[in-house]
Amino acid sequence: MSSMPVADRVPHSPARGVEAQRLRTFIERATFPCVAAKAVLRQGGLRMIELGPLADPRNATPLLDALMRLAPVLDEVAVGETALHSLAAVFTPDGAMDEHMFEARLWEQLQQLHDLDVARGHAWAEGVGADPDAGDFSFSLAEHPFFVIGLHPGSSRMARRAPVPVLVFNSQRQFARLRADGRYAKMQAATRARDLALQGSLNPNLADWGSAAETRQYSGRAVEADWRCPFRRTGS
Repeated sequence: MSSMPVADRVPHSPARGVEAQRLRTFIERATFPCVAAKAVLRQGGLRMIELGPLADPRNATPLLDALMRLAPVLDEVAVGETALHSLAAVFTPDGAMDEHMFEARLWEQLQQLHDLDVARGHAWAEGVGADPDAGDFSFSLAEHPFFVIGLHPGSSRMARRAPVPVLVFNSQRQFARLRADGRYAKMQAATRARDLALQGSLNPNLADWGSAAETRQYSGRAVEADWRCPFRRTGS
């Protein structure tokens, strides 16, 4: 196997349009609390793809293609490598969206992605569950488990109030490596402290992986206690 770093063996061309630049500026702000996102951007590991309006069916193919290119990069990260990788799907603004509308479109877009993923013959990612209301669930695409973070202008959480609709796909396997080497706990503590300083409260849906359904966190809305995820797995 080549000793060349994975990021060099799998080159990428980040989106450089107006909407992608607006997202970069948002992340680079001093008040933006997520230290992991800042690190990914600083290291050059944040891939961006610009798409049409959120939930437009035409987004599914290019977005899944981008995730299929990213998944091998995430799976081949060498032991001890500190570089982080994520994909941000930046969507064309399509009028004002409140939190409920954004949440509905987020799950519509993810359902479209899943259906295409199944049509391409991909199995569910190993090591995570497929029940979106269970604590072991992660969203599977290209046979890789992802944690999805939604951002949009109408979010009640300032940390999620991006200037355009965005879905960020973070690798659960990358999170596991960060937990193993101790970086995850440090990043989590720093991010929560910064978020508390920014807004005066923490998102009530925050939970450690495995303790509650991660789908409750995807949209950023403070979902109800009896909320159930609208996603449904298709295929076997």
